[in-house]
Amino acid sequence: MSLRERSPGRTAEDGEDAAGALAEPDGSDRCLSLLPWDRFSAWLHCVCVVGFDLELGQAVEVIYPPHSKLTDKEKTNICYLSFPDSNSGCLGDTQFCFRFRQSPGRKVSFCCFLDQLDRDLPVYLKKDPAYYYGYVYFRQVRDKSLKRGYFQKSLVLISKLPYVHLFRTMLKQIAPEYFEKSEAFLEAVCSDVDRWPPPIPGKILHLPVMGIIMKLRIPTYRDKPGTTPVVQNMHQADAQISMALPTVHEVDLFRCFCPVFFHIQMLWELVLLGEPLVVMAPSPSESSETVLALVSCISPLKYCSDFRPYFTIHDSEFKEYTTRTQAPPSVILGVTNPFFAKTLQHWPHIIRIGDLKLPGEVPKQVKVKKLKNLKTLDSKPGVYTSYKPYLNKDEEIVKQLQKGVQQKRPTEAQSVILRRYFLELTESFIIPLERYVASLMPLQKCISPWKSPPQLRQFSQDDFMKTLEKAGPQLTSGIF
Repeated sequence: MSLRERSPGRTAEDGEDAAGALAEPDGSDRCLSLLPWDRFSAWLHCVCVVGFDLELGQAVEVIYPPHSKLTDKEKTNICYLSFPDSNSGCLGDTQFCFRFRQSPGRKVSFCCFLDQLDRDLPVYLKKDPAYYYGYVYFRQVRDKSLKRGYFQKSLVLISKLPYVHLFRTMLKQIAPEYFEKSEAFLEAVCSDVDRWPPPIPGKILHLPVMGIIMKLRIPTYRDKPGTTPVVQNMHQADAQISMALPTVHEVDLFRCFCPVFFHIQMLWELVLLGEPLVVMAPSPSESSETVLALVSCISPLKYCSDFRPYFTIHDSEFKEYTTRTQAPPSVILGVTNPFFAKTLQHWPHIIRIGDLKLPGEVPKQVKVKKLKNLKTLDSKPGVYTSYKPYLNKDEEIVKQLQKGVQQKRPTEAQSVILRRYFLELTESFIIPLERYVASLMPLQKCISPWKSPPQLRQFSQDDFMKTLEKAGPQLTSGIF
């Protein structure tokens, strides 16, 4: 369930012109129509503070800006998704993210400008109008002055943008200080965001927040797949820059796949085919990062099915996704509650992972296990499935990553190797289809302003399959 990027016939300047009203801070006629918080809305829907009340349980204590609208259903989802399950035992500070459905019938303001910017994004970074992301910084510490004995609170950024690394970095900077200074600090943070330039793809952006300036670049569909233009950390001209972000959206791929990297080819196949997958992890941090890593492994294709980096028994879609009266839906779920080991036992593919740590030793090979073995709540980490991969096993990538661990290669470098490997797999899969579709296009000599537009040749599945014998993915990869 994936989608390949199509390059629209427009230029980067078009997107910048569409963003001009926001890019000009003062004195422009185009700015006269802007309302307060329009700049903020280009990046975030709102900021929520979720606390624990002894009588009410989890509750939204603050929504900022105050005019931000959330339905009761959305507030309930945010409440439950912003706290780890009680069994996770997350003491201290924990960061993770979740994704939830926007309530139907909602009117979205200010969307025309954002749609203009969306056109220049790679297809896998385009916003899904039906979903919000929640980026969470959760703190749980002992506090004898409270009846419950613990201070429990989450600072949550709600956004349409899938910029995981950006918002994770931002929360790491502002959340600890917020827990000390409370609402006035939160208001100042939001005011800073309301002065940010628009999220224009391809431009170097400087985003100030509470004395720190984040410097970053949002990718465009024109970027060569697998390459990331380097954002320099310091220059003489901009010595005030505090932090350069190498990416806005990528997760640490190797760290996420390290517990199961002997099965990365099979996992790539399952994601590409849109198979139902559940990730069982000890905490929301591990579950959300692993789900996001799975979704990203078929890049530059977009994973078009639903995915939930963190999913709980209180989720409004719990019954829909756990029913046994029909086949499991095409969705990737990240869960932490042991209850799911029984509830989702009928799912065809289950990944159990332990704590994600920086790999300091060569992981041991773990065989794929049959689903019937997943009966106890303390099942060992591994991949539980009856699926038989179509691809031949590639021993080279496993040896390369193992050698990297032995040589103490930085995990960032390991992630680059793994991301490039997934990219080569995906492109080997898609190139034969692109080649065949190109053959259906009319010749340039048939196109004339004085004639009717030529017709495309009909797509024939049989003809396409015949081309695979001589011009299939085996030309660019030895494992197909």
